[in-house]
Amino acid sequence: MPAIFITGAAAGIGRAAALRFARAGWFVGLTDVDGEAVAALARELGAQRCFACRLDVTDARAWDEALSRFWQAAGQRLDVLLNNAGIAVTAPFEQAALARHHAVVEVNLKGLLNGCHVAHAYLRRTAGSRVINMCSASALYGQPMLSSYAATKAAVRSLTEALDIEWRGQGIRVVDLLPLFVDTAMVSEEVSRMKTVDRLGVRLSADDVAREIWRAATVAPWRLGVHRHVGRQTRVLALLGRLSPDFMNRWVTARLAGY
Repeated sequence: MPAIFITGAAAGIGRAAALRFARAGWFVGLTDVDGEAVAALARELGAQRCFACRLDVTDARAWDEALSRFWQAAGQRLDVLLNNAGIAVTAPFEQAALARHHAVVEVNLKGLLNGCHVAHAYLRRTAGSRVINMCSASALYGQPMLSSYAATKAAVRSLTEALDIEWRGQGIRVVDLLPLFVDTAMVSEEVSRMKTVDRLGVRLSADDVAREIWRAATVAPWRLGVHRHVGRQTRVLALLGRLSPDFMNRWVTARLAGY
């Protein structure tokens, strides 16, 4: 059976994706810094259908161990790596602790770099494999109150473009997903304080994003774009960003954020 390895699988988008792929008969790797939560999810799915372990994505050695164990449990295949783990800090840049900004970079960017680097050898040995990186609409233009998060997502977007070019000849496709605000704990507990959320609303659920992850994992290769804009709002914003001059994109972003 095909196999997917998911980071940040304990809740939100990661959990929704795990349930969707498990229902479709995939073998699912469940990892998260919350080891107890992924162990509980594994019991729900059934031991024969999944692998679960605690994983701190900022630890490259932990990636080595987790992927090695997953590879054996999955019958020596890795069809999809879903880099989903992420954190945010929502505040004026100077008001958030520098350590918190560093943590955002460590998890959102370094964690994803670790995953791609360590997983490459396994992906190359699985025909038609793919990497799906969770990006964000915040990568379209730097977001006030979400500065370090948006910066990491812009880096993820660029990395995705580069790796898809580098790895396509090896049979590995690399894509990212750019949703706007999703109804998850991160948004409700952290991002919801932004005025942009009040003005645009939260119109996507974790299941909505999981459906797009499924499409990115299973669509025919010739239909697989590098950037997949999730939801109508994101598609409109991306289109306007391409058509509008930079000063207009800056003005719209500032006004939505209350600046």
